[in-house]
Amino acid sequence: MSRLSRLSVVTLSGLTLCLSVTLSPSTALADPPAQEKEGKAEAPRKGPPFGRGFGRQNDPKFQEDHEVFFYLLEHRKSITRTVKLLDNGIETVTESKDPEVAAKIQEHVAAMYDRVENNKPIHMRDPLFRELFRNTKKLTMKAEETEHGVKVTETSDDPYVAKLIQYHAEVVSLFIKNGFSEMPKNHDLPPKDGDEAKPKEGAEAQPKDSVEGR
Repeated sequence: MSRLSRLSVVTLSGLTLCLSVTLSPSTALADPPAQEKEGKAEAPRKGPPFGRGFGRQNDPKFQEDHEVFFYLLEHRKSITRTVKLLDNGIETVTESKDPEVAAKIQEHVAAMYDRVENNKPIHMRDPLFRELFRNTKKLTMKAEETEHGVKVTETSDDPYVAKLIQYHAEVVSLFIKNGFSEMPKNHDLPPKDGDEAKPKEGAEAQPKDSVEGR
């Protein structure tokens, strides 16, 4: 039994970091840019320095999780994703018919569960991720393996946290759509006044605004 199977149908004190493409029901990955060759993974790229943006210097699992995340970005053209909006969160299915990519999707979900459960936040430079990790006790998740990936349901009884879940799904969809170019951006928080405004594409992060490790 894999790590993810043991996490199925559980109430978490946090939220997994899932890949997504869009916030509309039964959507699939958009066509890759014309300049990318179909079926070929993107060339690996160098990530941000340790402790800046994606993780922390004294995190022994950071490098491994970082590499899995980059692998998924490099193979994003072979990943499909559907996202169903719920009143209190989202339901997602993330899969790949490539067995290696499917295994990495499952590994990523299991690793993000561990980070939430053991209070090891990641990508804290981004205000949206930082806010999610501050509200982990208000989140519930059910995760189960599928033949080609993972099905995840994330919900919250707190309306604001439910919006955070939905905004997070939209931002991760931008990772899939834009690849590595989305990583250095900061992303908006949902409004707290009941406004139904949709999330906007992230702005470029400014180094002076980095709050990694706080």
